[in-house]
Amino acid sequence: MADMKQMYKTILGDHFPMEMKISFGDQELVYRKRTWKIPNPATGEIEERGLRYGENPDQEAALYELVNGNLVLGDCAFITPGKGLVSAITEEDMIQAGKHPGKINLTDVDNSLNILKFLMKTPACVIVKHNNPCGVAKSDSISDAFIKALRADRVAAFGGCVALNRPVDKETAEAISQQYVEVVAAPEYEEGTVDILSQRKNLRIIKIQRIEQLESYWDLRFVDFKSLIDGGIIVQQSPVNKIRSKDDLKPAECEYQGKVYRIKRLPTEQEYEDIIFGWAVEQGVTSNSIIYVKNGVTVGIGTGEQDRVGVAEIAVYKAYTKYADILCWDKHGIPYKQLELEVEKGQRDKAQKEEIDEQVKRDRGNIPGSTMVSDAFFPFRDGVDVGIRQGVTAIVHPGGSVRDWESIEACNEADPPVTMVFTGQRAFKH
Repeated sequence: MADMKQMYKTILGDHFPMEMKISFGDQELVYRKRTWKIPNPATGEIEERGLRYGENPDQEAALYELVNGNLVLGDCAFITPGKGLVSAITEEDMIQAGKHPGKINLTDVDNSLNILKFLMKTPACVIVKHNNPCGVAKSDSISDAFIKALRADRVAAFGGCVALNRPVDKETAEAISQQYVEVVAAPEYEEGTVDILSQRKNLRIIKIQRIEQLESYWDLRFVDFKSLIDGGIIVQQSPVNKIRSKDDLKPAECEYQGKVYRIKRLPTEQEYEDIIFGWAVEQGVTSNSIIYVKNGVTVGIGTGEQDRVGVAEIAVYKAYTKYADILCWDKHGIPYKQLELEVEKGQRDKAQKEEIDEQVKRDRGNIPGSTMVSDAFFPFRDGVDVGIRQGVTAIVHPGGSVRDWESIEACNEADPPVTMVFTGQRAFKH
């Protein structure tokens, strides 16, 4: 059996070519493999290496940057060379290589940017773990955005990737340095902040060029490849988020058996803000998914489930457990699971756990007042009912179900009525 600890420390290397070409009929895209001359963490010697390894330490992997070719298929002009983000990271951008980046580290950064590109108007932070956001927040300052994103799911953020759309200041660096994260990615690092962050020697500290231009990537499509186990490939256009303002949303309405069903109440301005924010976050969540957001912060994120009512319930469970954890952390300075174990072993008074459990139940996991976001329509009203029972005040989804009328009725029957809007587009991400 392989020594797994040693495998995690080893830079596997790869045998992929330095150049890759992909032809689309008479059009050709040219890619160059990205390598870095940085110290080997095991020997300290400067070596030229590509990715550490792939999704697992026994998988070779390579990172390629688009360097030549302009692809136009039909009326779609795909992204052109010279716009590299993650694939364009140089030695200078890799301020501290840490344990040397692997495939997961960089795809986590990439998915963070996929969300941040919709949130550029205000300071925002996205924390990603296993290519799904675990905490996303926008605020008036980048430090507050990070703290809110962290507190949204302090547990999952452990060992995650932190991406910021504003330069890292000292307050933010101090806050990040108190956590264990694998990667920090930002447009710039103010004087003294790298010294603070680099106290964690294994942390990858990365400067991403063009983050300040991220909003310009909103409508840029890229070629999305999915490789099959038989060696085949499915190719598709990347999706485009069409929701930029409340004018792009439609109040829920449908016709069923000759009767028109309309939502009773339009969203408030704050609800519109959360609807647009939540739909932006949804672009980076693996489907099927349901998320709850409130005041520009994620509350509960359910990902990758097979049924919609099930993922709505999972997102509630996540909200409850993360809320219990942050209450416990604030009150006792330990994770909720540690408190649970110590109560079980008789090392703490069970009243401490009961107090937290009662508050979580009373506050319903901090869900009341939040917006429920679904990446596809609700095939039945049961998913909508899950959110309504927990106190959501607004729901956003694509619409288009033959039973949309049931979901509209569920919202109108709620006391007080829940608002609902349609996006007119689906946000599946597989």
